[in-house]
Amino acid sequence: MNPPLGRIVYTLAGAAAAIGLSLALTGLWAAPFFLGSLGASTVILLVFTDSPAAQPRALFGGHLGAALVGIVCQQLWGDALWVYALAEAGGVAWMLASRTLHAPAGATTLLMVHLHAGFSALLQPVLIGTVSLALVAFIWTRLHPGLRHYPVSWSMPSPIDRRWGAWHDAP
Repeated sequence: MNPPLGRIVYTLAGAAAAIGLSLALTGLWAAPFFLGSLGASTVILLVFTDSPAAQPRALFGGHLGAALVGIVCQQLWGDALWVYALAEAGGVAWMLASRTLHAPAGATTLLMVHLHAGFSALLQPVLIGTVSLALVAFIWTRLHPGLRHYPVSWSMPSPIDRRWGAWHDAP
């Protein structure tokens, strides 16, 4: 069964408000490479609201941790192809180890290398961008009756348990 048209339109308006605020506060409309990362986070927060990957632990831990990995790798080794690969693997390792898996943060890692970001990027644009998305999702989901409120859980791990991926445990 499809959701009612009004709910779809409301969700779309929320997505527009969330990314609009985030871009206005971070000035990222002038840095198009970062748009994909925040845009994908917007979809997860407003459409997959109850997903473990949408919860604050994954949103903030994923973006901030992955950004830090990207920044450190770029600061130490530059932006050679192998640095991008190492940074991405390190960002994924961080998210899996800390159970803060948020897929858009995988792009954040690469963007920090590509943009030659310094540690100040952790505050602006990463923290400011993610806080603004979460703030709009928090408010927006409470304004319309019947929507699941964001967040569902402040500390829900992502992945939800250690049995992630395509690997199967032996019976």
